[in-house]
Amino acid sequence: MSASHSGSVEHMLRQVTPGRYDAYEALLRALATPSSGQIWMLLWHGQGGSPDAQYGNMEVDGVHYAPCVTSAQELSASGWNRSYEVVDGLDVARTLYPDHYGLWLNPHAAGGGVGIPWLDLRRIATGLERQPAGPLRLSEPGIEIPQFYALLAQNAHRTPALRSLRRAWVQPALGAPYLALGLDVYDTSPAAVDSVRAMMQQSVGAVPEGLPVSTVAMSDDYDPVVMWMRVNARPFYDREAHAPAPQPQLQLPAPPQAPAGGYGYPPVRGGY
Repeated sequence: MSASHSGSVEHMLRQVTPGRYDAYEALLRALATPSSGQIWMLLWHGQGGSPDAQYGNMEVDGVHYAPCVTSAQELSASGWNRSYEVVDGLDVARTLYPDHYGLWLNPHAAGGGVGIPWLDLRRIATGLERQPAGPLRLSEPGIEIPQFYALLAQNAHRTPALRSLRRAWVQPALGAPYLALGLDVYDTSPAAVDSVRAMMQQSVGAVPEGLPVSTVAMSDDYDPVVMWMRVNARPFYDREAHAPAPQPQLQLPAPPQAPAGGYGYPPVRGGY
């Protein structure tokens, strides 16, 4: 492999320090770029490309990561004496995140290298711009928009495919905060999806100008906003309750942030 294949990842990796989410985001972009995002995966069993090939495993704060290095030079420096395979970071992300495995770059380096938790691998696998940059701060929305909620609940009641609606206020590590709506549907047939999309289009006109609104599917087991909503957000529309739930009046305690070990640049600890 030429140095150019790993140069982008290695350059971005050197910029990452705790709290520098802009540099961390640039590292994710480098890993998501085919060819220039190639990494050297360390194999605990088997040979590269063989059916029995198995990535190495690190555990940091109870969360699993597969170790890798960013170049042939770093491979030599690591002292790794088993097999390895050179693959695109995008392909590795698609392989690891469904099993809640992250990726740890250059664990042999001074300071312990950098870990990419599994929720960020999901962002790489599905498109960095499609999910917000973590770690996220999630809470009940504090903004008062009763006209929008009333219209949304009215339109939801006329949409048989929709079971319930939840909401959260999302503050990403980078970018503007926004209102997230959780859509719980009875089925995901094309006709049902189209009806829910039409419901949202009929409702967004009541959103105050300048307020960003996004939707998430409550069936998504990997989305951190969905995971928070399931635990912390009661439906404000629930078809099976036959009426919209009353607006919450109590001040809730500060909610947990994103799932532990799931999102954003983690503490540097552990070895492979």
